[in-house]
Amino acid sequence: MTQRIPLTLITGYLGAGKTTLLNALLRDASAGRIAVVVNEFGDVGLDHDLIIETTEETVLLSSGCMCCTVRGDLVQALEGLFEKRAAGKLDFDRIVIETTGLADPAPILHTLIVTPGLGAALRLDGVVTVCDAVNGPATLDAGFENVSQVAMADVLVISKTDLVTPSHVAKFRTRLAALAPGAKIVTANQGAAPIADLFGHGAPDMNGALPEAEAWVNAPAYALSRLPLPALTKPFAHLANTGPSYGLFAIPPAPATSLMSVIAPAARHDDRITSVSMVFDEPINPIMLDIWMETLIAARGPDILRLKAVIWADGFDTPFVIHGVQHIIDPPIRLARWTGADRKSRVVIIGRDLPRDVLLDSLEVLKTRPLVHG
Repeated sequence: MTQRIPLTLITGYLGAGKTTLLNALLRDASAGRIAVVVNEFGDVGLDHDLIIETTEETVLLSSGCMCCTVRGDLVQALEGLFEKRAAGKLDFDRIVIETTGLADPAPILHTLIVTPGLGAALRLDGVVTVCDAVNGPATLDAGFENVSQVAMADVLVISKTDLVTPSHVAKFRTRLAALAPGAKIVTANQGAAPIADLFGHGAPDMNGALPEAEAWVNAPAYALSRLPLPALTKPFAHLANTGPSYGLFAIPPAPATSLMSVIAPAARHDDRITSVSMVFDEPINPIMLDIWMETLIAARGPDILRLKAVIWADGFDTPFVIHGVQHIIDPPIRLARWTGADRKSRVVIIGRDLPRDVLLDSLEVLKTRPLVHG
């Protein structure tokens, strides 16, 4: 199987320093040969003019947000890069996409997964979100889109730390860590960050080793409570409901309006993010895995920002890596390399507007076995 080209998505809110970080990458010889896809929003591609001239291939997409109107252009740009590479006109080791500050990473990741040919040629090497230490807290307060960019990140780069006090940076870092407990957090130095901190944080390919997959899932970071969960009385009760509420995954009814709720301050956008993890000591039954995943996606797919898992399934001697973004699941990758006796499955879910106990209860289903009628 041909090794897939790693792709890194650089996102972040407007003015956070994405282009500065990209310029630093292009100046760093240790980054290898990078093909760059730049997205714009507006009538003039100003960011394109700021990119330092290099020998790398740079593609400027037409004006428009990459998360909606130019996804077709994104596909064409990526396919064009591979056509030139196949023809010997261009050579690159990896691809970097810089999004507009208005972009939601999810649709872009969808495109990479579901587009025929691209999924086989590319593998996501990580989502890097640049966070402005000066305006970052206010930006997170202003809209959930910015919070989502942080929650979906594999790496968070804090920029402009020289313009605020160390205590301000520490407080901002704590807030980011709460939103994305499994993400690596680094501080930019004059807009740049070490290559090793930016690359190599995506799901491993089939030739990856088990420790790499476990580090990518990073289940311990999401284990806010290590207390044992009580066993479900009826673990399949939520699956029996085929109505629109989907039982266990139902959205709870809005509480009755009261005077106190009217005058109370609104909850922060941060509070809409939920992240949970679970480790399974025994192999998971494939049928139960399919039932759980299909139910979760059908019921609350748009609210699952990311799903990461290393699964040891009954009947298989090597584990599978599973990566999902909302309702789209990347085809499972079966790891060819693994060492040691550890056969624990690890699952992480990052969601929005989903109670943590509901997600944890749903994961309990993976511990069950299907009924056998004999």
